[in-house]
Amino acid sequence: MGMAEREYMKSSGMMAQLTPAVKWLLILNLGIYFADMLVFEHAIRHRYAFAIQSALLEFAVWEFITFQFIHGSVGHVIFNCIGLFFFGPWMERWWGTKRFIFYYLVCGVGGAVFYTSLMLVGALPGSLETGLVGASAGIYGILIGVAIIAPAMRVSLLFPPVTLTMRQLAIALMVIAAGIIVLNIGDNQGGEAGHLGGAIMGFVLMKTHGWMGWVRGKTHSSRGRPASDFTPKIRPRTMIDLHGQTEVDTILDKISRDGFQSLTDEERDVLHRAAKKGEEQGL
Repeated sequence: MGMAEREYMKSSGMMAQLTPAVKWLLILNLGIYFADMLVFEHAIRHRYAFAIQSALLEFAVWEFITFQFIHGSVGHVIFNCIGLFFFGPWMERWWGTKRFIFYYLVCGVGGAVFYTSLMLVGALPGSLETGLVGASAGIYGILIGVAIIAPAMRVSLLFPPVTLTMRQLAIALMVIAAGIIVLNIGDNQGGEAGHLGGAIMGFVLMKTHGWMGWVRGKTHSSRGRPASDFTPKIRPRTMIDLHGQTEVDTILDKISRDGFQSLTDEERDVLHRAAKKGEEQGL
């Protein structure tokens, strides 16, 4: 069994209730898009989208962050918000609010960096002035993070109507993004480069999480209660339970009682080592 099944995704403990950072990210993404479209006549997009010319050659380095809150169409912002709504709470509860914000934004930066790298070597169409917008890089980082935490968690897609594990979903999305870039399909190769960059950065951060210990802060639930008030309806059990390790079971009990954000760095390390050991043993 993976860390969670579909019933766990539907439980009010993890997925149905928005966490603080996810809630504000949703508000910002939607608010900025509609304000830009209805009030500013796309002036925000033109000024704060990421472009190599302005961000690097004209030193508008804030574009590495601002482009993540700008979207090109209603479908673009809605699709990204859906991904953030369903998967963001997982990562915020895993990292805690401050670390999650850092993780999300750095994954977005990773998307811009990877986009820049491919553009400079001529692997992408366009010019140095071509703009990059959207929260997708950060969201792909979130998807990779959830796939690492709960690889066997099952996700049912509306289109196509299939059920995949998180590991399968993550691999499929990466293959699609890479295929679009390599085969020069459609007109969004730059966006797909951002997706891949965010995913790569997410993978790196998840695998080298120890250095993020300097990003600290008290976290709260999405409704203002202490985070310890969250008790999942179904305990998140993983294959590492089969090892019979007392320390791991104690940590899992703590997750069930207080949530992911209650773990210390040492306890997170124990879980990561146990999960890695389980993968090496083919569990």
